[in-house]
Amino acid sequence: MSKAIRGSCLCGGIAYSADGPFFQSSHCYCSMCQKQHGAAAGSYINVPTDTFVWERGEDLLQEFNSSQHGRRGFCRVCGSTLIWRSEETPQRIALALGTLDTPYAQQLEREWYVERKPAWLPLK
Repeated sequence: MSKAIRGSCLCGGIAYSADGPFFQSSHCYCSMCQKQHGAAAGSYINVPTDTFVWERGEDLLQEFNSSQHGRRGFCRVCGSTLIWRSEETPQRIALALGTLDTPYAQQLEREWYVERKPAWLPLK
């Protein structure tokens, strides 16, 4: 799938767009994703960095080095989780699926840290 997508934060101060190909769509159940998203999982889609554009509000983006492997980006006004990226894989950026303004109907490809999936999460 290689259709352009758009996304934004809750307050609308930050907006982005990206073109495909989209890959490694996932739910991540690691404790960092759970805490940052305030949910059972962080849900992401990866896009090539060279197709990603901040449309507005990049100056509102705050990044947090959550581990030696990655940085999490969020809006410093409303707190919306927007991105995850790593210096180890500079050719891609992970976009939080919940921030998409464009419908994304593809099935997720994988789940990470399934052993940390909360017991209260409904089964399929």
